[in-house]
This record gives sequence, C-alpha cells and structure tokens, in this order.
Amino acid sequence: MKILILTPQLPYPPYQGTSLRNYHIIRGLAQRHEIVLLSFLEEEQTAVPDQIQPLLQLCTAVHTVPAPIRAKKERLIQLFTSRLPDMAHRLWSPHFAARLRELLAENQFDVVQVEGIELARYIKIIRVANGGCRIIFDNHNAETELQRRNFLADLRRPRRCIAAAYSGAQVGRLAWFERWACQQADGVTAVSETDKRHLQKLRSPAARSPLPAITVIPNSIDTAIYRTPPPQTHPFDLLFVGKMDYRPNVDAALWFADAAWPLVRRERPSTTWAVVGQKPHERLARLSELPGVTVTGWVESVRPYLFGAGVVIMPLRVGSGTRLKLIEALAAGKAVVSTPVGAEGFPVENGRELALAEGAAEMAAAVLRLLADEDERERLGRNGRQFVQQYDWRHVIPQFEIVYRAGGDGKARYRLKEST
Repeated sequence: MKILILTPQLPYPPYQGTSLRNYHIIRGLAQRHEIVLLSFLEEEQTAVPDQIQPLLQLCTAVHTVPAPIRAKKERLIQLFTSRLPDMAHRLWSPHFAARLRELLAENQFDVVQVEGIELARYIKIIRVANGGCRIIFDNHNAETELQRRNFLADLRRPRRCIAAAYSGAQVGRLAWFERWACQQADGVTAVSETDKRHLQKLRSPAARSPLPAITVIPNSIDTAIYRTPPPQTHPFDLLFVGKMDYRPNVDAALWFADAAWPLVRRERPSTTWAVVGQKPHERLARLSELPGVTVTGWVESVRPYLFGAGVVIMPLRVGSGTRLKLIEALAAGKAVVSTPVGAEGFPVENGRELALAEGAAEMAAAVLRLLADEDERERLGRNGRQFVQQYDWRHVIPQFEIVYRAGGDGKARYRLKEST
C-alpha cells in the first residue's frame, strides 16, 4: 500500500510519547508498505537529512511544515468566536493544508493516517481531495475524558480556578469534535480498551453518522534497546520521566513533591529524585529548590537516567491513553510505583509487575519499601520485563494492516462548522 501519515511533530528522534508511537508505526509499516510523511516541525526540531537519516530510510519522502505559534490573544479570541475546542486550533496551518492538498493531488494514496486529534481538522481536506483513500484516525488519548479529569482535579483547588474554567469550557466542545473526528474516519484506533470505552460513550443518537469500529492498537517500543544498559548511567533513587509542559505530568510532579516527597525524605533523608523531560513548565521551578531533587529539562537520551534509577515513579492523577514511559521502565527491568491512573490501560496487577498506590502515604510507603529491598526490586523488574514483550513494535504494528483492509465507504460526510 501507499500510505500518507500526518504527525503533529517530526517523529525523530523518538524521545517521548507521541514521537515514540509515531516513529514505531512508521518503522513497522515501512517493512511492507510505501510511507510518505507530512509532519509539523517544532521550533527545536531539525529536518537536516544527516540528523534524521533513520527516518529518511523508512520513508519514501518526508515533508515538514513549521508548527504554528499562537499568541494568548489569538487563543482568547478563538475561545469566544469558535465552537471548536482549543486543540482543534492548536495545529491548524494554511501552509500545512496547502502541502497536504498538493500531496493528495500528486499521489494516489491507499491510506491516509491522521495521528492525534490536533490534526483531525485536516480529515475534511483529505475527504474532499482524495475521496477514494481510506482515512484512519489514530486517537492517542480519549481527549474528552482527559479534559474532564483535568476539570475535576483543578476544580478542587481554588488557586487553579482559571485552569478549571478553561477545562470546563472545553469538555463539551471536545466531546462534539472528538465524536465528529471519529465519524469522519473510515477506521479509528485507540491505545487501550479503556480509551475505546470512553470513545464509545461519545455516541449521539441524533448524529447523522455512527461511529466506525474502534480498534485497540496499544503503544509500542523497541524492547531490544532496553536489554543492555548504556555505557554511562545517572544514578538517582527515584525517577519521573515525561514531557514536562504536559498538564498531567506537571500535576503529577507537583503532587508528589508536595504530598509524598516529604514523607520519603523524613524516613530516608538521603533520597534523591530526578524529574527528566523537555520543556519544564514554570510551575515546576520550585522543585529544583527542594533538597535531593534535580529537574533536568531536555536530555539527549532518557536511558542513562532510566538504568541509573532505583525506582521509577508514576504519580499521575489525571490522564488518558497509556503511558509509554511505563512500558519503557518495565522493559528496562525497573521497579515501578504507580497510581492506578498512571498504569491505566495496561493489564497489570499490584505486586506482580509493579506496585500500585492510591494516595500519597501509600506511594511514599511503597517507594521506601522498594528502596530498602533489592530482591523485591529485582523480582518486579523481571516480571515487568517479561510482561512488556507483548508491546514490542514488531508484534503491535502489523495490527494496523487489519484496520486498513476492513470495509469503509470512503464517502464524504457532513461538514465541520468552525464558528458559532
């Protein structure tokens, strides 16, 4: 097949959730199909051929468009003048739309795959320009549910009233838009059964078009690269990894720092903790002032920190989808302490592959127990490493071919109305 894939950021190097998923999708599909990539290029990314050779070797062609930058004033205007959610505006670009039309005019694609809800508005262009191709919407998160959880979490904290109001305004719009995106596609994929159930709840009896079948295709990694430690490691007792301007990750780091970290340090004053990930939000600046805490910002590779960690923590309270950082930690044979939300979407059990903890006291106790028990850390690490083999890209990505070959009418559906 000839497949066009649209991604919200250049999926190389594959450092974090979105780029990891997209890179391994391309890597897996390129074994049997011709891949053309159209991607946004973020400000700190490069498309210089010498620096993205692994990606170029997988694709017939790689096309990039600079990611749009929106001012706060523009976002505020859109909030009051458009019925679309903020995420629908985030990556809307006339330049990207024009390049997409050119590619669709110059090529006959069998499949066009849209990676994530931020690119869903381009489905309308694909349908008009190339009605015969099969459109697949790969929904990385159940975004409506994620925003609802953000709203409920911030609603309980007076200092987060503005954020709560923002989320409250977005929930209804996202429900409508996410349902529309699913209805417009010929096939929809979700990363877990949990997300699939959330998406199925978006069905509306009044809608002109039903939701298509939703197929679960989990996140995947290359488990082979986690079998051997890198030459150098960075030792920390605790490690939290993530894109640190992402709202659920910011909330997780701050909650652990305020509620659980003091309990850990009280019992074990020498404990160290690294918060590793790009673009640390300004709200995290105070963490660097805490004894024993290091906030790294962007790092070239997370593997030296991962292999140097005693325990990996996943203190998430909000979120949807599944956490690639969890399967990375398990693949590296690390003991993990997670909230139920952090491990959501994976068929794990407390005490088998990892330790699950509901609150701050439970999380601190689990962390302290594992730091003091090397044998237990190794046992969980062995179990986790065995469990995660099912999430290797070689097993997961071929499942997309089933979605591509499933039925779909390829007909135009009702229009997306962009303003009130």
